[in-house]
Amino acid sequence: MAETFDFPRDLVDAQLELRNVQSELSALYKSLPWSVEPAPGWTHTKDGGRYFESKRPDSPGWTDEEKQQVNDLRARQMELVTSIYVHDFWASCSDPVTARSALKHVTEAGAAPNRDG
Repeated sequence: MAETFDFPRDLVDAQLELRNVQSELSALYKSLPWSVEPAPGWTHTKDGGRYFESKRPDSPGWTDEEKQQVNDLRARQMELVTSIYVHDFWASCSDPVTARSALKHVTEAGAAPNRDG
């Protein structure tokens, strides 16, 4: 039977917020132009000696607001990762590697799923 862990509430909350921040950041990146700074697009064809074809439209670059959103989310992500990494729970845990893996799979209810293994 898989080992279960009694994670402190603040550690679970940090993990859940980290997952949300990572999701927001990923969605934001997908919505942004491909280049941070304005850049011309291109079309590469196999006829031009390329191994595969690729195409990018011109990029208007990111606005100052978009850059700030990315910076804010990345800063929050780093704060959360740091708070999880240095949490006192790990010093009292007999198997921190397995516990960390279980924490990554914690649910909204705060319970890590049991996996037989």
